[in-house]
Amino acid sequence: MYFTTRLSTLRRYEDTMLAAMFSGRHYIPTDAEGRYFIDRDGTYFGDILNFLRSGDLPSRERVRSVYKEAQYYSIGPLLDNLEDVQPLKGEKVRQAFLGLMPYYKEHLERIIEIAKLRAMQRKARFAKLKVCVFKEEMPITPYECPLFNSLRFERNDSESKLFEHHCEVDVSFGPWEAVADVYDLLHCIVTDLSERGITVDHQCIGVCDKHLINHYYCKRPIYEFKITWCYNLAAKLYKA
Repeated sequence: MYFTTRLSTLRRYEDTMLAAMFSGRHYIPTDAEGRYFIDRDGTYFGDILNFLRSGDLPSRERVRSVYKEAQYYSIGPLLDNLEDVQPLKGEKVRQAFLGLMPYYKEHLERIIEIAKLRAMQRKARFAKLKVCVFKEEMPITPYECPLFNSLRFERNDSESKLFEHHCEVDVSFGPWEAVADVYDLLHCIVTDLSERGITVDHQCIGVCDKHLINHYYCKRPIYEFKITWCYNLAAKLYKA
């Protein structure tokens, strides 16, 4: 793809890759027509030039792709502008939330590995596993709330250990401290797996009924995840 622009446009912002390339300090080879070559997909370079020329931002459906190009060219002002519009603005909020989630990426990888192993064993495109997603560190039910607070601050070490148990599931997410709830985290899990070519269907199949102490039971929700891969990926898994 060929583009025509002014040198001053490419050098609009000093601390960018384009400004450095055309600063006169570096030798840049040209073709027989005197054109400079950049080894990059040109699909979104027009958006880059439009911002450098007049500060124009791309349409919403192009924001993510242009953001990646802006990262490559190190155009800080464009990156800052794009981060304040959707969908990147929402993504910043999402990532801030996930930053509070202990071992989120590791748990996501574990879901993939377990599902992959089970799918290969069954020679199927899908696999099912149990996932616990809980926001509260302690078990709470409407009936236990009045008494729970006193137990929470007065329980001894042996009682504390009783509350620290592992639900009988494949992967467990939580607890976390944020306004976002269990459904927000489930949406994040599904979104991140979808970006890796994996379809996820999930449903709550009950709660963990492990008895902890006195009248207290775990009550953490348990979800069944059905993980499905596309045919191409499934074929690769079988060959592996």
